[in-house]
Amino acid sequence: MTYTDLFIDFDDTLYDTHGNAIIALGELYEYLQLDQYFSDSKVFYDDYWETNIRLWTQYAKGEVERDYLIVERFRHPLSLGKGLNPTMEYCLKASEKFLSLCSVKPGLVDGAQELMDYLKGKGYRMHMCSNGFHEVQYKKLRSCGLYDYFDHIILSEDAGANKPSQQFFDYAFQQSGAPRNSALMIGDNFNTDILGAKQAGLDTIYFNRFPDHPAPEAVTHEVHDLRDIMNIL
Repeated sequence: MTYTDLFIDFDDTLYDTHGNAIIALGELYEYLQLDQYFSDSKVFYDDYWETNIRLWTQYAKGEVERDYLIVERFRHPLSLGKGLNPTMEYCLKASEKFLSLCSVKPGLVDGAQELMDYLKGKGYRMHMCSNGFHEVQYKKLRSCGLYDYFDHIILSEDAGANKPSQQFFDYAFQQSGAPRNSALMIGDNFNTDILGAKQAGLDTIYFNRFPDHPAPEAVTHEVHDLRDIMNIL
C-alpha cells in the first residue's frame, strides 16, 4: 500500500506528555505549597493520575465536558489534603498554572525526532490529530520544535467532536484534503486512535508502548519503538 498522508496523534505518541506532566506536577506541588496539606506527596500524585486518566477517557467518549475535566482532575486529589478546601476558583488556578508549566516542556518520546525527520524527508503530508486543548497544543508544538513538520493541526475542539468519533475523522479528511484510500493513522491509544481510524476506514500503525499487552484485535501494523515505523513507511 502506498500512502501519501499521515494522521498522527501527538500526546504520548510524539510528545512525552506523561513525562513532561510528571515534571510540571512536581513544580505545581511546590508552587501551591501543598506540603502544608499532604504528609505524603504520593497521595496527591497517585490520585491525580488515576483521576486524570479516568476523566480523559470519559472526555474522549463525550461523557464529560472540557470545563468539568479541568476542574475535577484537580478537585478530587486536592480534596485529600488535610485542611485544604479546593474551591472551583482554587482548582482553576491550579489548572491554569499546571497547563502553563506543561506547555513549555520540550520533551519528546524516544525516537520521535528521528521519525519526523525521516517522514518529512520521504515527502509525506502530515496532519496532527489530537483531543488536546487548543491553546495548550499549539504551545507544546512550538516548545518541542515539531510545529513546522505538520501540514495541518486538527484538534477535537475545532472538529466539534473527539477521537474516536466518525465526526472527528470526517473533519480531519475535510481539513487536510487527504485521499481516504492513501491515508494512515499513527497513534498510541488503541481506543481513540486505532479503533477510531479503523472505523473511519483507515489503515493504522499502533504504537504500543507496552509490549506485554498486545493489541486486543487485528491492526494493520504494530510497533513498540517509533523508529520501527521507518521500516514500514
